[in-house]
Amino acid sequence: MPCPVACTIFHYMKAPVSEFLDGKMLIAMPGMGDLRFERSVIFMCAHSDDGAMGLMINKPAPDLRFADLLEQLEIDKGPLMHDTDVFFGGPVEHGRGFVLHTNDYEVSDSTMKVNASFAMTATIEILRDIADGTGPREALLCLGYAGWGPGQLEGELQQNGWLTCDADETLIFGTKSADRWTGALGRLGIDPRLLSAEGGRA
Repeated sequence: MPCPVACTIFHYMKAPVSEFLDGKMLIAMPGMGDLRFERSVIFMCAHSDDGAMGLMINKPAPDLRFADLLEQLEIDKGPLMHDTDVFFGGPVEHGRGFVLHTNDYEVSDSTMKVNASFAMTATIEILRDIADGTGPREALLCLGYAGWGPGQLEGELQQNGWLTCDADETLIFGTKSADRWTGALGRLGIDPRLLSAEGGRA
């Protein structure tokens, strides 16, 4: 049976252009038309002219906890490990695991450093380190990811499918998953009750 955790990481060409959304968050607008992303918040791990890749951070996978995954992988739990949710990271490669974490941890040649605050690792090694208490200070495990081809995300943004905002540790790691969508909107000063499914264009 194939391992549900990726042993390699997706590499995207990083471009130093300010309009790319690496390290930002996407906030789904009402009426975007895809129920998989309804009221979703996605942390953007990579974005360039070649496409984009992100992890949904507010939809826990049903009936699956981190301790359950460790048991499936035959990884022992250390005394300092705290059990947490496992999240549905997106519809692509949903049998593989991706860990979004603080930038204080790195696996050589396997960790994608997103910015000064966040990184993403997709190896079994990080799960072992989290289990024994030597992993990153904060981490969020996702199964699968959200991916876009060249120009696809830009098109969805132009069609008012998403809002964008800065990411921060408090929202991602310190807020209940059920409150992250409204919390992200709140950082933009938006009351979700006032959102229309048909956004205007300036």
